[in-house]
Amino acid sequence: MVLMGSVEHSAARLTAAAPMPSFLGMDLRGHLDLLLLATLRRVGPVHAYALIAALRQGSDGAFDLPEGTVYPALHRLERDGLVDSEWSTDQPRRRRVYRLTDAGAAAVAVKRREWTVFERGVRAILGPGAVEGLA
Repeated sequence: MVLMGSVEHSAARLTAAAPMPSFLGMDLRGHLDLLLLATLRRVGPVHAYALIAALRQGSDGAFDLPEGTVYPALHRLERDGLVDSEWSTDQPRRRRVYRLTDAGAAAVAVKRREWTVFERGVRAILGPGAVEGLA
């Protein structure tokens, strides 16, 4: 009973924090970096709005993230040295173009391995066919 109270209390604290976009009601916190870095790796240097569009398109519309989520994450990734940016000079409207750094590419590989282990564990808990049944 005490454990259940602790879990409920933790859930209440997480819910009270800044809202995070969700996918099928699942919190994307912890997965956002991988999604952004992997999308940058796939599409190459791009401005934030195009990155959002590429993420939406690459996920068949499942991940339609608001700018208010993506911009702070990009700034944090840049501060951490995983993403680099510069102002574009070849377009009529100045835009900040983001690109993956070598450290960012290495982080994608590490985070992808972590995701694979996580996914394997979730599938083991949910049982055979549980994830496929969502499609």
